[in-house]
Amino acid sequence: MRNPLRTEAEAFSFVLVFVALAVVVGLAVWLAGPKVGFAVFLALTIGIGVGLFLKSDPKVTEPAVWDRHRPDGVNRILVIANETVAGTALRDEVVSRARDGASEVLVVTPALNSRIRHWTSDEDGARAQAQDRLEASLASLGASGVRAKGQVGDDDPLQAIGDALRTFPADEIIVSTHPPGRSNWLERDLVGRARETYPCKITHVVVDLEAEREAS
Repeated sequence: MRNPLRTEAEAFSFVLVFVALAVVVGLAVWLAGPKVGFAVFLALTIGIGVGLFLKSDPKVTEPAVWDRHRPDGVNRILVIANETVAGTALRDEVVSRARDGASEVLVVTPALNSRIRHWTSDEDGARAQAQDRLEASLASLGASGVRAKGQVGDDDPLQAIGDALRTFPADEIIVSTHPPGRSNWLERDLVGRARETYPCKITHVVVDLEAEREAS
C-alpha cells in the first residue's frame, strides 16, 4: 500500500484535515454535548481512514505489474522530468539511448503545484505549464531524430512513474533533476526511492539550466 503522506503537499493536506476535524468536533461538543461530539469524531475518523485507504495505490509498491520480458526487441525508455524536461543534457542522454531506432520513448512531466492550490484542487495552471514544457521537449527530441510520446503526470513524481508503467512497460527509466542544492526531488531522494521500488535500470541525469543558458 502506498503511504498517503509521502509528499509535502499530502502532509500539508493532512494537517489541514486534522485542524478541521478538531474544529468540527469542538463545535459538536459545545453545541450538543460530549456524546454527540464523540459520535462526530468517530464518524469523521472512520471516513478519513476509508478515504486514505482508497487513495493508497498498490501499483507504486508492486513494480512487477508490468511485463519487462517481451520478445519484440523494442527498448522502451521512460523519461521523468519537470522543469528540466527540455534541458540539453537530458535530450542528449535520451538521443544516445534511442539512437538505434529500435526504441520507444515516453516523456512524463509531473504537474507540480503549490500546497494551497493542491489542497483546493486548482491544478489547471500547473498542468498547462507542464504541458508547455513537455511539448518543447518533444519538439527538441523530434528535431534530434527521436520520436517520442509524452503526457502530463501526477504531481508526485514517484506516483507519476507508477502511473506511466501501467500502460508503458519500460525497460529503463531516466530521471532528470536540477543540480544538488537546487533540486526538490533530490532532497526527497526521488532517485533512491525509485531504485528501491522499480527493478529496472534507472539513470539519473543532472540538468543545469543556468549553465546551459550561459553556454548558449
